[in-house]
Amino acid sequence: MADLGKFLVGRGIIGPDQLAEAQAIAKKNGGKVHDVLVKQGYASSEQVMQSMADMHGYEFFDLRDVPIPPAVVELVPESVARENAVIPLAEEDGALKVLVSDPFDYETFEKLQFILNRKVNIALATRESILEAINRNYGQMGDESADSMLQEFTDTAIDFTETEDEGGSEGGDDVDETSAPIVRLVQLMISEAVQLRASDIHVEPFDDRVRIRYRIDGVLVERDSPPRRLLGALLSRIKILAKMDIAERRRCQDGRIKITAGGKELDLRVSMLPTNHGQSCVMRLLDKDNIKIGVRQLGLSEKDYKKFKALIKRPNGILLVTGPTGSGKTTTLYAALNDLNRPDRKIITAEDPVEYYLPGINQVEVKHSIGLNFALIIRAMLRQAPNVILVGEMRDYETASMGIQASLTGHLVFSTLHTNDAPGAITRMVDMGVPAYLVAGSVIGILAQRLVRVICPKCKQPHTPREQELIAAGITPEQAASANFMKGRGCNHCGNSGYRGRLGIFELLIMTSKIREMAFQGANTQDLRKEAIKGGMSTLYDDGIRKVLEGITTIDEVFRVAKKTE
Repeated sequence: MADLGKFLVGRGIIGPDQLAEAQAIAKKNGGKVHDVLVKQGYASSEQVMQSMADMHGYEFFDLRDVPIPPAVVELVPESVARENAVIPLAEEDGALKVLVSDPFDYETFEKLQFILNRKVNIALATRESILEAINRNYGQMGDESADSMLQEFTDTAIDFTETEDEGGSEGGDDVDETSAPIVRLVQLMISEAVQLRASDIHVEPFDDRVRIRYRIDGVLVERDSPPRRLLGALLSRIKILAKMDIAERRRCQDGRIKITAGGKELDLRVSMLPTNHGQSCVMRLLDKDNIKIGVRQLGLSEKDYKKFKALIKRPNGILLVTGPTGSGKTTTLYAALNDLNRPDRKIITAEDPVEYYLPGINQVEVKHSIGLNFALIIRAMLRQAPNVILVGEMRDYETASMGIQASLTGHLVFSTLHTNDAPGAITRMVDMGVPAYLVAGSVIGILAQRLVRVICPKCKQPHTPREQELIAAGITPEQAASANFMKGRGCNHCGNSGYRGRLGIFELLIMTSKIREMAFQGANTQDLRKEAIKGGMSTLYDDGIRKVLEGITTIDEVFRVAKKTE
């Protein structure tokens, strides 16, 4: 695909430096150069696919503007369309025009010709638009296909539906072999969640129904739910996949599922929690692609990016990343480790649990059941002579003091804390019982973060906020005059939400000599914050408003996750 890269440079879509960077990343991580260009944000899927079509003499279609007649859709079975990520577009002279995203997948074209028993002509469209068109034209979970599946299950597997609660162990083993519909239902649920870019699937039992919700871009969205009587079989299937005890319904259980869905290999972390209406299940989808990003893609401002890069190059000290659960702390730390992960550095992590597996890094999982806690792991890992240590979370005095000892003996230590802002991390560590002089002497920087939803690139349009909104947000008339305010109209690409994807907003506190002195003297959070702002720190809110002025996100999103500093 090197020729395609040169073709994109020739068209002015990307620059030579961007092509060289993408080629280097593709060589290091495996994968195609044009996929890296899209992931890095240097070119859109449409630009890449249009260029590929022009280069090889194929037609390119934007599926948002092209309706497909139902009679044509029926010519290709849904299972074939989904499995191969193809969709029929039109009949022409006895041949079938089919949209694909890879013009060199000859094996698939031959298979299609064999299955359909007719000539197949191909045209190009982006993979994501093909998958969206499949969902639109064949129906999603909750539409007729899922309803018929549920009906089929109801007709063939009555023995599960008659159990009082979630189904006993004697029925559980049968789910895997004899109850194909429930197997497909779970697969369909996971596949749909992947296509909708969900981070979690929630299966929640209530008195009269089972509620299924997906967390998409940090916001829960309710899907069509299966009948309450299917709860037992549904949970049994999930437990079998996660290697859990099917018969255990009174205790909490955790497990992992490795599964392929939507063309991706996924790791699912599964949690079962007994509630008064049965077991509630949450499956967290861990996408390995999320951790291949570098520090540049996190969304740091140019000023904070340079400061953060300088911090992670320091030979020793503690760098803390703070924020609530689900604010992207792990992604930020892994991005930093990816930057540092070279043959001349030894990196060890202690995590609870290990969410993603990183090649070239020694990862240790906390196991409280055998007394293997953070403090014990840190003590042992120091004997392994690492350069960089990641401690999943500093949650108590013992872990924090061990982390500090590691930093004072010449190691660079990364860790997370649950605080609302960067200055609050200093007082939080003192509250844990760590002496103020140790905090002042070991911490080199604190990064607080939140995630805001990004305006959908397909339907974003200029927007003029009301005057009251600007006043409430603290945006001055001068800032508003040069701003590029945007809002998403809502389209198929973003599920009519107006947003697609998320980006971090950050607050980076560098431990200057003045802040060290204040921390040593036990200054409160407010005084530390004032001094940090005076020294040039942008608050979470300021960074959010900067992204609003640039047309990346909206005022509503910033208000949702950050508050204005008084």
